[in-house]
Amino acid sequence: MKNIMLAAAAALPLAIAAPAVAQDAMPAGLAEVLAAELRANDTARDQYRNPAETLAFFRVEPTMTVAEYGPGGAWYTRVLAPWLMPNGKYIAFNGDSDARSYNTRAQEARAKAWTETFKNALAEGMGVEPDSVTAFETDEMPDDVAGTVDRVLIFRSMHGLNIGNTADDVLKAARKMLKDDGMVGVVQHRAPDGASYDDYGARQRGYMRQKDVVAIFEANGFELVDSSEVNANPKDPANWEGGVWTLPPVLRYGDEDRAKYEAIGESDRMTLLFKKAD
Repeated sequence: MKNIMLAAAAALPLAIAAPAVAQDAMPAGLAEVLAAELRANDTARDQYRNPAETLAFFRVEPTMTVAEYGPGGAWYTRVLAPWLMPNGKYIAFNGDSDARSYNTRAQEARAKAWTETFKNALAEGMGVEPDSVTAFETDEMPDDVAGTVDRVLIFRSMHGLNIGNTADDVLKAARKMLKDDGMVGVVQHRAPDGASYDDYGARQRGYMRQKDVVAIFEANGFELVDSSEVNANPKDPANWEGGVWTLPPVLRYGDEDRAKYEAIGESDRMTLLFKKAD
């Protein structure tokens, strides 16, 4: 299978294997996907993103219909699509590109071409026709998607939705597409204990307070089912002046203190599971 969407921005070391997961906890067929050549440039991130444990916590099964919000560089897409598409269904969705502002015409053009670009790239990677790939913006959800989705997954995107005032639109779309017993899994950079809203809610650091994430979901008709520390990183104080992008994989300051940031690893993260509120 060819690379889906964008290849990883830079080749990463291959020496770090996926974290060990008990066989009875490993979702069926996932071990083979995680070890596939397609993910050769992704596996160094497994120790921080813990895909097997995370998907097990979200109770995802390979026969489900799963919608991923904002695939971006497609790190999780390269796990989800090949795992789900043989027996379930993978969906990608994004926010309304007409509702955003842009710095350049080129940026706007890329955003507005996202749906077709993503569908074509995923279709090529999976060896299927583009028309068989489901990808859409929140304002263009196909009628036949409503009420069919088992899980909506939102990885490291809640801070952007919060700052951009688009969280409500995305969560309303998620609620519409979910089955009655469907759930939303969230992984989000976590602000430190005692953080003020002014410093971590209104300011763009990339981190959010867990109670603010829960409040956003509750305001949109969801309730918290469970939380996990599977993606926690106690080495991260989460107070960087340059925000979460100070740490890998972005390494905002380049070689300045690079060894220090690499020793910390990726951000401390909350992992939350929500269901529709009664």
